[in-house]
Amino acid sequence: MIKTILFFSKFTLSLVATIPKLIEVKNMEKNHPQGEILKKSNKVARDWARGRLKDAGARLHITGENNIPKDRAVLFVSNHQSNVDVAIFLAAIEKDKGYIAKEELIKVPLLSHWMKNINCVFMDRSDLRKSAKAIFEGVNILKNGYSLVIFPEGTRSKSSTMLPFKQASLKTATKAKVPIIPVTIDGSYKVLEEN
Repeated sequence: MIKTILFFSKFTLSLVATIPKLIEVKNMEKNHPQGEILKKSNKVARDWARGRLKDAGARLHITGENNIPKDRAVLFVSNHQSNVDVAIFLAAIEKDKGYIAKEELIKVPLLSHWMKNINCVFMDRSDLRKSAKAIFEGVNILKNGYSLVIFPEGTRSKSSTMLPFKQASLKTATKAKVPIIPVTIDGSYKVLEEN
């Protein structure tokens, strides 16, 4: 319990510490191409995620990264064991990417700004029409050459057992006609969920 409180305290403080970089990125919007803004935002997000994994005491072992196409957009499809899975993706995979995320995250100050800056799509899972709109938005992001991550279980399993995939979860990839990169995260639930 204390470990979780310390982690989320550092999480919040580290997010507040990104405000100067957020202002810097906001100022870039006036005279820099969108690609430069995305690169800068992804670098800040990647550095931030690496710090949070260090705070959590997580160690990563990555295999198969050489199979990720470098020159085109892909859809990463992964199981979802823990709150740290997004940080794992940000920290471990150098390819710039956004996420299909639950709509509730749009209400989290600062975090939602960074999520928007890296092309995250917010999905209202309780409304089919809004979900379809989010899928369409994701397809456009992929078609414009930017990669995305989706957790088709729709929520954290908090264990090593995978939950059933949500029916609409892979429509983004099939409609955008991009390569699907399957990813397995193994053991992330032990970092926070189990402790």
